[in-house]
Amino acid sequence: MKLKFAAAALALGLLAPGAYAQEQEQETAPGLESVLVVGQRPGPGLWKVSKDDHVMYVFGKYGPLPKKMEWRSHEVEAILAKSQEYLSEPALDAKLGFWGGVKLAASIPQMLSFQENPDGAMLQDVVPPEVYARWLVLKEKYLGDNQKVEKFRPIFASATLFKAVLERAGLTSKDQIDGTLQKLAKRSNVKVTPALVETALPDAGQLLKDFKSGKLDDAECFSATLAQLEADIDQMRVRANAWAVGDIDTIRKLSFADREGACYAAVVGSTAFQARPELVAMRAKARALWLENAEKALASNATTFAVLRMNEIMSPHGLIAALQAKGYKLESPE
Repeated sequence: MKLKFAAAALALGLLAPGAYAQEQEQETAPGLESVLVVGQRPGPGLWKVSKDDHVMYVFGKYGPLPKKMEWRSHEVEAILAKSQEYLSEPALDAKLGFWGGVKLAASIPQMLSFQENPDGAMLQDVVPPEVYARWLVLKEKYLGDNQKVEKFRPIFASATLFKAVLERAGLTSKDQIDGTLQKLAKRSNVKVTPALVETALPDAGQLLKDFKSGKLDDAECFSATLAQLEADIDQMRVRANAWAVGDIDTIRKLSFADREGACYAAVVGSTAFQARPELVAMRAKARALWLENAEKALASNATTFAVLRMNEIMSPHGLIAALQAKGYKLESPE
């Protein structure tokens, strides 16, 4: 059910992530100059975290990626096959339960418009005129005569625009990595340890009602999205290519517009979420659980394989930096 997914997505602050390559085809998306690699690609090499003779290899996930790219890394397959444990990345799950689902279904007629501004306001009524003018330029280019989106709150309008731009640019946010890694771990009988934090969400319908009618400071999310799409589309494509071929130096040199951080902050800062601190705390708990899992694995396993998003690996505030602060040694891929 789409509405059930929307409730869970809101609850988690998730709005809408070589040497063995095939022949190097390239394609150009309409209206964009950069070319995207296609075919089988290995992604980046593995980061190596160690203490004494205990080693954890960390694979860095990234998105969006080229649509026509197929990920496969023989290095990852070999390391995972000899590992004693596989550490999944931090994950969140909001459980509706049976009665929560029933209550949510009963509120569908009132909830279908939860993405829209309260009191029938239009997008141009809730964002500054100069920002709205920038929106119109991008909207005309990527969404055309879409009038429905003009009723959306800025955070949802920008998410709709962002999705359309990725489509045009030949990129996708669909995760093609996790499923493959899980199959490889299962095939090699590697123990899988999740970093999953769950919380009950018995009032999903009420959450959506509160979110729809409550205060939401999403101006920064909207502006950050526009800024990224105005200046960063080509860099998104460059980064996608760099990840696909394992060019870490290129990724390090490129700046990232913090759209995701601004939009996440808008959701968890809303009045609906501030009234539910257990939801706000989930992300921090999941990150803490991953760190705990990593330290236990490094203490007991000769070889561990772990997965994290690239920002958790490369940020000075990420989980790998937290391990370094605890005295673990880090080696980056060449």
